[in-house]
Amino acid sequence: MKIDIKWATLFLLPAILLFLFIYAVPIGMLFSTSFTDWTIAGGTEAANFIGLSNYIEMVKQSEFLDAIINTLIWIILGATLHVLIGLVFALIIMKNRWYHKTAKIIFLIPNIISSAAIGILFLNIFNPMFGPVNNLIQVLGNPDFNHNWFMSNSTAFLSVTLMWLPFGGVVAILMLAAFFAIPREIIESAIIDGASQSKINLWIIVPMSRVMIGTCSILAATAMLQQLGILLLTTNGAPGSQTYNLPLLIYKTGFLTNNLGLANAQGVLLVLIGLFSVILLNRIYRMNDAV
Repeated sequence: MKIDIKWATLFLLPAILLFLFIYAVPIGMLFSTSFTDWTIAGGTEAANFIGLSNYIEMVKQSEFLDAIINTLIWIILGATLHVLIGLVFALIIMKNRWYHKTAKIIFLIPNIISSAAIGILFLNIFNPMFGPVNNLIQVLGNPDFNHNWFMSNSTAFLSVTLMWLPFGGVVAILMLAAFFAIPREIIESAIIDGASQSKINLWIIVPMSRVMIGTCSILAATAMLQQLGILLLTTNGAPGSQTYNLPLLIYKTGFLTNNLGLANAQGVLLVLIGLFSVILLNRIYRMNDAV
């Protein structure tokens, strides 16, 4: 089929312009201003070229190392634990269509309410005075138990991590869609050959859903690069900098200290981490190969 290049270009032009103005130009400005001392003070802007000074200062920040480590850990947990939870739930409910309808509603709840509401919900769940977690532990035999989960050095990181587990529900819905796209004849042939359900799951359903598993891993990993509001509402990076991540560090650098050049250098690092994560997951799951 012959493609008319002129007409194809004409129809693609709006999308190309939209991409340039919304993504390409801002990213270009992000990279260029990361080499300046850009600030906004007294209604005026200053942006003088200072080379790699922002990147050197970024590495010297006291919260930088914790922010990088936490961000990378949450990316790994998102790409593995979230996806594994969704995969297991999808395999469990796949055989019962009544579960499908109910599960889809339940699993989507964390994704249709705001992160602010999720943050407030978990603040109440882990509340040291009346939270159900502390109350349950007290009922189970420790009546004097009174623990501040979000502000304790030993539990703050874990508490924040647990807040994101419910988002694994959307992975289960995507997995179900992939499972039902597998030709029924393949599964029926395996059943006739005497394969058990566990073997069918392990050797047929999961391998044939590789692309969807990779897609969910990429979505979960990149979602961990966007977590800001829920941290501001719960820990604000405390105790110390144990629950910092790069978005929180960028926010505080840019908006609280008005050092936009340094904040953009941190933003460049965030973009690079995101690109590396996507490329790595693409290769792990061989996303570009034929299914």
